[in-house]
Amino acid sequence: MPCCGEKRHQLPQTQGKNQTTPKVPQPRFSIVLEYTGQSTLIAIGPVSGRRYRFEGSGARLSIDPRDRVGLASIPKLRPVE
Repeated sequence: MPCCGEKRHQLPQTQGKNQTTPKVPQPRFSIVLEYTGQSTLIAIGPVSGRRYRFEGSGARLSIDPRDRVGLASIPKLRPVE
């Protein structure tokens, strides 16, 4: 009766080889929001988890499109057309 260790020898050896992880596609940042408040605003994207820092009135940032709906509910943030 063979022991379980023999099956281990049949598996391909990957230790020490350069393994790459698959790349996750990044969303396109095509939506721009403008902050109309006076102080600094930091918002966390509800879907992406990305941190957006608006440095005072007129600050514009490209945001992850997935965060658009959540960030639209923040007063003094408006989409730039």
